[in-house]
Amino acid sequence: MRRVDQLLAWASARLEKAGSPSARLDAEVLLCQVLQVDRTWLYTWNDHDVAILARARFEALVAARAVGQPIAHLTGEREFWGLPLKTSADTLIPRPDTETLVEAALELAPGETGRLLDLGTGTGAIALAFASERPDWHITGVDIRPEAVTLARCNAERLCIANATFFRSDWFESLKDERGVERFDLIVSNPPYIAADDAHLRRGDLRFEPHSALVAGEGGLADLRHLAGQARRHLLPGGWLLLEHGFDQAGPVREALTVTGLLAVQSRHDLAGHERVSLGEAPR
Repeated sequence: MRRVDQLLAWASARLEKAGSPSARLDAEVLLCQVLQVDRTWLYTWNDHDVAILARARFEALVAARAVGQPIAHLTGEREFWGLPLKTSADTLIPRPDTETLVEAALELAPGETGRLLDLGTGTGAIALAFASERPDWHITGVDIRPEAVTLARCNAERLCIANATFFRSDWFESLKDERGVERFDLIVSNPPYIAADDAHLRRGDLRFEPHSALVAGEGGLADLRHLAGQARRHLLPGGWLLLEHGFDQAGPVREALTVTGLLAVQSRHDLAGHERVSLGEAPR
């Protein structure tokens, strides 16, 4: 078992037996990582002999994936909004559903310039995606975890995105200017919204991701309600708050946005047709 095609066949069979729904793709991504090539190369040179040390590294990655470790942790990277982002076990892996939040924020951006705040930024995925599309906006991303702030800054530097800054804050705690309260045109967040007893936490990739980025009290609604209650004082007149949430949480989140006095409260659907993002506008 030395050639590319032989290694891929072996890995695909092992991962399929382990229950991976994308066994062949996982095998290809991991071999690309080891050989530092793209997937086209694998098919062009499928009879290429792989060196023994590279084979050992590949076998170790396949074994880790077979017990459920996320591909993004094994490769250290995940693409989001077309941007290759460095990932780590300290942050939530960016997911396609969250692009719904970016799309809504871009649609609501009031002009060519403005200020956006990303709360709980993690890898910086949301902040950097928006910043890449609105280079004249000033983007601020905050996270309570120093490791996340360091990673987000690293991603901004790697992508040469200069209009996004990141620092540590427990939600709004450190967002103060000379007037006492820093305010923004848009505030976005993908906060923890999974209930502590949710069975999904014991399945798939979620088993290996930080619970602090996933789990919230009050059946998953605690942080969503907190942000809804605190955001209005940090919004400029006519500014918008956008919150990502679980597929069955849109009703309670809309209620929380309405209670805090936000207007035009509504929800947006993700690619699967679920209400994934709820939003409201500050009075003008």
